[in-house]
Amino acid sequence: MASSLACLPFFLLLLPCLLLAQNTGNIEVGDSITAVDNGAQPWLSPSGDFAFGFRQLEKRELYLLAIWYNKIPDKTIVWYANGDNPAPARSKLELTADRGLVLTSPQGTEIWKSDVNLGDAENGFMNDTGNLILSNSASEILWQSFDHPTDTLLPGQTLKRLSPGQTLESGGQMLSSRLTETNFSRGRFQFRLIPDGNAVLNTNNLPTGFAYEAYFWSNTVDSNTSNAGLRVVFDDSGYLYVLRASGKRELLTTGTVASAAENYHRVTLNFDGVLVQYTRPRNSTGNGGNWSIIRSMPDNICTDLVGQKGTGPCGFNGICQLSRDRRPTCSCPQRFSLLDPNDDYGGCRPDFYAQFCEDVSNSPKDFDFLELENTDWPTSDYEMYTPYNIEECQKACSEDCFCNVIVFKEGTCWKKKLPLSNGRLDEKVNGKAFIKIRKDDSTRRETPSGPLPFPYEKKNKDNLALVVSVLLGGSVLVNLVLSFYSFFFSHNKSKRIPQGTERGAESNLRCFSYKELFIATDGFKEVVGRGSFGIVYKGLLEMGTKVPVAVKKLDKIFEEGEKEFRTEVKVIGQTHHKNLVQLVGFCAEGQHRLLVYEFLSNGTLANFLFKEAKLGWSQRTQIAFGIARGLAYLHEECSSQIIHCDIKPQNILLDDHYDAKIADFGLAKLLLLDQSQTFTAARGTKGYVAPEWFRNMPVTVKADVYSFGVLLLEIICGRKCVDTEVSAERAILTDWAYDCYQDGIISALVENDEEAVNDMKKLERFVKVAIWCIQEDPTLRPTIKMAILMLEDFVQVAAPPCPCPFTSVVG
Repeated sequence: MASSLACLPFFLLLLPCLLLAQNTGNIEVGDSITAVDNGAQPWLSPSGDFAFGFRQLEKRELYLLAIWYNKIPDKTIVWYANGDNPAPARSKLELTADRGLVLTSPQGTEIWKSDVNLGDAENGFMNDTGNLILSNSASEILWQSFDHPTDTLLPGQTLKRLSPGQTLESGGQMLSSRLTETNFSRGRFQFRLIPDGNAVLNTNNLPTGFAYEAYFWSNTVDSNTSNAGLRVVFDDSGYLYVLRASGKRELLTTGTVASAAENYHRVTLNFDGVLVQYTRPRNSTGNGGNWSIIRSMPDNICTDLVGQKGTGPCGFNGICQLSRDRRPTCSCPQRFSLLDPNDDYGGCRPDFYAQFCEDVSNSPKDFDFLELENTDWPTSDYEMYTPYNIEECQKACSEDCFCNVIVFKEGTCWKKKLPLSNGRLDEKVNGKAFIKIRKDDSTRRETPSGPLPFPYEKKNKDNLALVVSVLLGGSVLVNLVLSFYSFFFSHNKSKRIPQGTERGAESNLRCFSYKELFIATDGFKEVVGRGSFGIVYKGLLEMGTKVPVAVKKLDKIFEEGEKEFRTEVKVIGQTHHKNLVQLVGFCAEGQHRLLVYEFLSNGTLANFLFKEAKLGWSQRTQIAFGIARGLAYLHEECSSQIIHCDIKPQNILLDDHYDAKIADFGLAKLLLLDQSQTFTAARGTKGYVAPEWFRNMPVTVKADVYSFGVLLLEIICGRKCVDTEVSAERAILTDWAYDCYQDGIISALVENDEEAVNDMKKLERFVKVAIWCIQEDPTLRPTIKMAILMLEDFVQVAAPPCPCPFTSVVG
């Protein structure tokens, strides 16, 4: 016993060495890691230089599956798997033989997997280059993290040249920035080797990933394709270059690189759009161990990023100034403030009411100008005057209701309007910007003295002042503009277009004869739907091949004539969105008014919500997202704003993949107000109609938001908004849902839906968003775009107030 105790200190000294010796980097099929608060032990490379496992995010209940430098204090992340979909606590990562690495939620829902149908994965290996490899029994590589880069390249890693039309989703390799320093969702910047052989940096459209103009080029294009850029290489020595097809190297690294044996090297596309090559000593700590910059690309992103689309590094209305480390520093102009107080790069909003042309009380004498030195937004011009002086420039802007900002330089005056993009503060501007503001201080946004509930707060931060200012400023302004537009909307003041012959004028719509549609529907034989706007029949049209269509016969329309009908149809026909039913053509012959749509075999959402064929929780939530995105397009993105006026399950169709498509949008403008008994004196269907229809209040897109809120509750609960067959306290869904929320028993809304009950955080979030959407006061309702952000959990949802504080029943 004494001998054993004497040896104990010796074994304790050897223990770290023994543990290190046991770390081989190997991962066996069946091995797993669980995301827990105190940090699960990651899988290490043999030297311990790199670790693979879960990293806890700022929002502490969420985790990122990542690879990072394990031996340096800041644990810099170099690869991550689920940036767009962080994992909740207790999620599990497991190596499987048939699907590779699989990340699942505590409820077993798949969050991410390394590949599809690997078939015979035998083991994994975390190697000392930072590459995670899955292989089979013959040691053939089935999948590796180096083939799926995120925002960082490591020595030994390459980027292949993209094929024409190839994207990240279709297997293309590129670096994609994070959204912010701490948000690992896909960001606004990309580094790619495009088909012509150029390595470029560009901004992109976040929802689609569509690439905008490049702001950095490697200049490795060649008319002789055998000499164009073939791949981007970050070699083992730490040099970054474009390898031409001829074998020639075009260096992107400048100067001499420190030894890779003694230094870490990485190339990272930062969230602000700057591609930086870094180096750091392997064995140093403290201040001497910080990352040093070898090269930044481009040289000055503030002035080099001049694309006509996108926002630039500092967001709309922001001003970019280059810092000493060649990274952008962002600020807001005077009388503007950050859209998000926690994000300097997210853009700025005016703290004053910008001029809008519908305000007939405007006078040039009501405005003054704030002067900014060496500041410009060069891609926001819409008029240029030369030769001009400053006084003439300011006068021209004062008299122009579209003009919000002017820039004057060397006898030339540029007019600009909000929002401004690609702002910069730089001596090279050599000019002055002037922001037009009202002289009357009463037009400034001021915070009321009393507290005001509101649905959206930035996560983990109390932003009441921001929220209130947005409410009083943005919402009031938007509602004023939309109210003005709604006046014309309700009076059918649309542009006229001439009659078409074979196709609708200025559109791709086909103009059918009544006889064609009579034959196509076999004499309007098969009814597939009935609604407030008319009856829908199934038909087959010869359009190269036999194509199934849905033909809607409108019962009654305004009597202004054929041209007006064609005008409204043209507006509907110019809409193109995956969550809208596509209009194929129309008929306007004599008294006949028919619309021809694509045919969707799964029918309406009502068939699945209120009948036996139920949809699962995850399907229902995706349908809700689809409806919201379709409405956002109608409200804010299509060429002519459309208020639907009748959002309900019967007007939501499902395609073969159960993706939601909104139908009947724009038709309210074509129909008489007493269309059918399901219509009230206002437009819409009972149970879904916003209260403002019954009051002397302007009707805006917020009426659709109200209807969406009711529909969202139906989607959550799988029942009708008014159900007389249940108990009295449950009959009105909007009232019952708020009561359940107030009483803390949200699970009662989905009592027989185990999947929904197990996803309580999302369930609570969706219910809260729905309650905000059905507020009686339209100014308290979010826009549909803000509702999307809340549903997606990008914006925290505050506790909603009682939706009907003024009345308990709408008369």
